[in-house]
Amino acid sequence: MARVAFPRNTAISAAFRGDAHGDMRLIEGYLFRQLLAPTVAAAVALGAVALLSQSLSSLDLMVDQRQNVLVFMRIVLLTMPQLLSMVLPIAVFVAALIALNRLHIEQEIVICFAAGMSRWRVISPAVKLATLAVLLTLAVNLWVQPWCAREMRQELFRIRTDLAAALVKPGEFTQPTPGLTVYVQQAEQGGVLHNLFIYQEQPGGASTTYTARRGIITKRHGQPVLVMRNGSNEGYNSAGVLNYLAFDEYTLELGPYLKSEDQLHYKTADRYLHELVHPDLTQLWEQRNRRQMLAEAHYRLSSPLYSLTCMALALWAVLGGSFSRLGYGRRVARAALLAVVIRIVGFGVQAACSSSEELNVLQYVVPVLPTLMAAVAVFRNGPRAASLRRGRRRRRRGAAQLAGARP
Repeated sequence: MARVAFPRNTAISAAFRGDAHGDMRLIEGYLFRQLLAPTVAAAVALGAVALLSQSLSSLDLMVDQRQNVLVFMRIVLLTMPQLLSMVLPIAVFVAALIALNRLHIEQEIVICFAAGMSRWRVISPAVKLATLAVLLTLAVNLWVQPWCAREMRQELFRIRTDLAAALVKPGEFTQPTPGLTVYVQQAEQGGVLHNLFIYQEQPGGASTTYTARRGIITKRHGQPVLVMRNGSNEGYNSAGVLNYLAFDEYTLELGPYLKSEDQLHYKTADRYLHELVHPDLTQLWEQRNRRQMLAEAHYRLSSPLYSLTCMALALWAVLGGSFSRLGYGRRVARAALLAVVIRIVGFGVQAACSSSEELNVLQYVVPVLPTLMAAVAVFRNGPRAASLRRGRRRRRRGAAQLAGARP
């Protein structure tokens, strides 16, 4: 039996040295770790970029709504699960290209083939990693993302209906409701206000003006109130008589002025799968958005498949052709272009499904079909298939030479 010559200074050659049929599971574990590390690194890097982008778009919570840093970070972190289904396939694709290209150029994969490992055993660690990414994304889509979206919706509703934010804007005269005009020179977090001016109209033509150095918005007996300190009020009754009063503390009831008709409503992205598939059709909103909810349900189930698609394209880019020491720039570029096009088409199909339920099947076809085509290309260009093609070419050349030699 001929000995297989392995290149030195490679982890796989060390495992195989002395026994060409070494522990295959050990090699598969090594290949899996080589793929897992860059995948985690790429996911963290892309997640950090997405986190930065989301934080920049949420800065108005601190600027306009005067919320503290903890509320700001809570809102930003609650949006991360929704971005995971978009980030993880990209991370899998980038990490697989980096790891597989390095293993192929350093002849680690060549050693595996030379030692008798089948093409499936070589790529099975990559398939296992992509399957883990699919299961993780599916779990996030079905349970984690709806829960986080609901928590974020509740937090945003609380911020939007915050009394201090709705009542005042520092340095501006605001009229939160007819009959009430408010000016505050400075507002702090927690509802603490400085240098207040309030003009209150009353029935019958009477009016009252309040000025105070300090105030705070709080609740008493479940009702919103404004507690003003170190101030005075001046009021004209319906007869035109002026009344003046200086006070150390005065409580102004805000309930009649801050009645809000807003109600917390969960949007499509905030609902669980069973709520999307079986909505309450007695509600008008569910009736109008039935197709959109069904499209969201199919997207939750189909979007994890893009991790398999990206891994299949990465395998095709590196293993879908002959070995080259110079790298696979063209194949990698084609695979990257295909991955971008497939993902864009997926978004377009999802949008189209909001108007036609019959198109929902395309949400599965878009990721599955390229995956199957890339898998066929990978196995079609395997070592055994390549040797069979070379044998057929030699036989055809031999037959052509024999036919040309005949008189």
